[in-house]
Amino acid sequence: MWQYNGSRRPGVAAKPGPGQESVWDYPRPPRLASDARRVLVRAGDHVIADTHRAVRVLETASPPTFYLPPDDIDQTLIVAASGESMCEWKGAASYWTVLLPDGTRIEAVGWSYPRPRPAFAAIAGWLSFYPARLHCEVGGERVRPQPGGFYGGWLTDEIVGPVKGEPGTGHW
Repeated sequence: MWQYNGSRRPGVAAKPGPGQESVWDYPRPPRLASDARRVLVRAGDHVIADTHRAVRVLETASPPTFYLPPDDIDQTLIVAASGESMCEWKGAASYWTVLLPDGTRIEAVGWSYPRPRPAFAAIAGWLSFYPARLHCEVGGERVRPQPGGFYGGWLTDEIVGPVKGEPGTGHW
């Protein structure tokens, strides 16, 4: 069984091409990186978020997770959801549901860290969304969800893996 030692890509890692990033070059613990590309999140015809001020969380073996500032999110379309989870790096996460004007609810579409640990204070109150539950775009490209159901990473053509959540990665 291969175990990541933090110093090199494993043999299973795809080599990134021009304009690509390998999730195996991301650090552990994760780090924050600003991203000025347009990030758009929709539920049908309703724009939930539209920003050029996203922050990505980059962590070994996972596609980036995009966090969006609350000022660029339509607060009239989101409500707090039940549940909480813990991240070893960021702390306690809260969850969000979309409530559309016609009464349609899309449950647990995103999460935030109201009081993250100090290293992640820059994303306090910012939201990230599950691309499996909403239409998410980065720079005009439709985002694909990270495999595995629980994870919220955003896969685009610039990201190479394999990534956590794919079959056979449970031991990572």
